[in-house]
Amino acid sequence: MAAPKVTVYTKGSCPFCVRAKRLLERTTVWYEEISVERKDELRTWLVETTGQLTVPQIFAGDPSLGGYSDLAALDAQGELDPILRGEG
Repeated sequence: MAAPKVTVYTKGSCPFCVRAKRLLERTTVWYEEISVERKDELRTWLVETTGQLTVPQIFAGDPSLGGYSDLAALDAQGELDPILRGEG
């Protein structure tokens, strides 16, 4: 299975966005960062898709992995790398 495209929706003033990006950079996975600042339609889509009002929101392909704390929990459980490689 191919590795999924990883997308991180962020805001510039968000410390959790910085933490999420650092965690992903540690995995050496390539990700696309998309700023949601001043993009009301994109923010609305994120809320409708994830049910969350906060950023970052991280996607691996279509499924949402959640925010930074969700990403960190997956990493701590050893589940993040297989997801990013398309194995789970």
